[in-house]
Amino acid sequence: MLVARLVDEVARNLAPENPRPPTEAADTTPDPHGYALLRLRVLTDVKRAVRHLEDQAARSAVESGAGYPEIGQAVGMSRQGARRRWPGLITNGTHRPTHRPPYRST
Repeated sequence: MLVARLVDEVARNLAPENPRPPTEAADTTPDPHGYALLRLRVLTDVKRAVRHLEDQAARSAVESGAGYPEIGQAVGMSRQGARRRWPGLITNGTHRPTHRPPYRST
């Protein structure tokens, strides 16, 4: 997956392989434990940033007329899943359906 490779590359660039400062000029031994933890922290920060961007995109989608079914479909979940992920995103007056059935009187 291209996105996973790009995120992995960003994480590797943001987490230097030797995160601890050398105590002596000759101490340049990589710290795999420290590197793994730093990379994990960077990936957690990336995930947090992506969630924030998802929230912004969901609000923008609602402002342009999307409802929970469309938002759920865009992120690969059900309408109910989207409603649980973004509760209260669509309130009365927020969602303007793009299609209204014609009014029928009886």
